[in-house]
Amino acid sequence: MIAVRQHQHGDIDQLHPEQVDIPQPGPGQVLIRLHAAGVNPVDTYIRAGTNGYSAAMPHTPGLDGAGIIEALGDDQHHFQKGDRVYVAGTITGTSAQYALARIDQVHPLPDNVSFEQGACLGIPCATAWRALFQRGQAKAGETVLIHGASGAVGLAAVQLALAAGLTVIGTAGTEQGRELIRQQGAHLVLDHHDDTHLEELLAWTHGKGVNLTLEMLANINLGHDLSALAFGGRVVVIGSRGTVTINPRDLMKRDASIVGMSLFNASADEMNSIHAALYAALASKTLQPVISKSFPLGRLGEAHTAVLEPGAQGNIVVTIE
Repeated sequence: MIAVRQHQHGDIDQLHPEQVDIPQPGPGQVLIRLHAAGVNPVDTYIRAGTNGYSAAMPHTPGLDGAGIIEALGDDQHHFQKGDRVYVAGTITGTSAQYALARIDQVHPLPDNVSFEQGACLGIPCATAWRALFQRGQAKAGETVLIHGASGAVGLAAVQLALAAGLTVIGTAGTEQGRELIRQQGAHLVLDHHDDTHLEELLAWTHGKGVNLTLEMLANINLGHDLSALAFGGRVVVIGSRGTVTINPRDLMKRDASIVGMSLFNASADEMNSIHAALYAALASKTLQPVISKSFPLGRLGEAHTAVLEPGAQGNIVVTIE
């Protein structure tokens, strides 16, 4: 089979398609014939060996993917050969024609969801769900600000929040991104490059502010987010690329809180809950991942570059022949 591999940490020039043996599943393992793989920022950090991430070499990038079960290591589960599935993590990496995964990393893919969309579930959609409902404790009737709502996680959060009965405010830095958020049904869309966008938010909420903020770039926005919180409001920090200074009194006078989150900290029970909820949302079409750009497997390096570019408008995927 063809797999993209790297033999040392570094830039995209370390990524090379190679001919390797198809792995064989052992007990508790599944072999998937992949049709698409998701590309997420964390993949680039692992490739480069930055932000606290590293990998054993040789390394095949990719945590997310979707395809069809090719072989099973045993029958101690409900899957069968030929089932459509997506993976949230693997043993061997998803930038390849086949991937070996533990059974707990494999999840059923509804028939109404394409393989490309299925490749967007493991990190972006699971992160959105965990941020909203496990860490953010979002409730129907509340108002949520999704800062950076045009990206993969942000768009999933918009869809999931709307389906759960929240009032949704989304921001993006480009008009194309803002139009995409409007198309998803957000109640208010703002330009986060406009210095007055939080003033507009406060006016729109009649001075109350938002109950919950999902923050994708805390080093830029967190110090400002606190002034837009309602009493008892929460900020969930999903992403940050540096340090930030805040005024604790903005928290104190609102009884507000800031919580961090990483999908990799979720317990087994929490992950089971997340993926059960995602299946239901997919099957009911309340969750429909948006594909921004698609690349063939041999152009994985371009996909790694694209996923870090500003002005995100959905998910980056690679298709696999």
